[in-house]
Amino acid sequence: MDINNSVALVTGANRGLGRAFAQRLLERGARKVYATARRPESVDLPGVEVLPLDITDPASVRAAAEAAPDVSLLVNNAGIQTGTDLVTGSPAAVRQELETNVFGHLQMIREFAPTLARNGGGAIVNILSAMSWFGGRGAGAYHLTKAAAWAMTNGVRLELAEQGTLVTAVHLGLADTDMAAGWPVDKIAPSDLADAALDGVEAGSAEVLADQWSRDVKSRLPLTPEEFNTAMDHALAALTTT
Repeated sequence: MDINNSVALVTGANRGLGRAFAQRLLERGARKVYATARRPESVDLPGVEVLPLDITDPASVRAAAEAAPDVSLLVNNAGIQTGTDLVTGSPAAVRQELETNVFGHLQMIREFAPTLARNGGGAIVNILSAMSWFGGRGAGAYHLTKAAAWAMTNGVRLELAEQGTLVTAVHLGLADTDMAAGWPVDKIAPSDLADAALDGVEAGSAEVLADQWSRDVKSRLPLTPEEFNTAMDHALAALTTT
């Protein structure tokens, strides 16, 4: 798929990674970029077409699909992290993360899949995380949702292959956004993450490991759980002491 002359829709485009995606899409020649947010007035990027969208509200998702019948590239970026543990944390917070990070993305795919089919197949980009593969205290719910979103991405890729829709999973460690502001470590620039993802789409890639952290974590998956946890403990300790 060629980004130039594409028509893209980006969720959560008012800040952070979503805003960077919308900006890089414009700079790389997209014919139109729908920039969506729950508060559309918060989108401040010139040159985009702004749409209101709450991905946890099926009626809002359906309205966005009806307003954007020409989309050929869907970027599922919107997400939340509540800092909730699975055993002792709020069940409502766990469900909120699932509704946004998993079911919200799936609802977008279900509504826009027919649009993509009519427009030649197109592509879907799902922004995931290295935390698809590991968890930690204060991030159990986030790990759960990203692992589920990874499985969901792999599943819809198979289901949409026949209509010619590329589904690209994008994994990263930390990006230099508000969500990661409290971590004094190296982070990928949002524009670099967007370029890595869009390069992956143009190359027809099913998966993009956008930084060394995500590549290192995935390389440990063949280890036993005990070996994996020990390796991650060492990696996290090194990360927070450098």
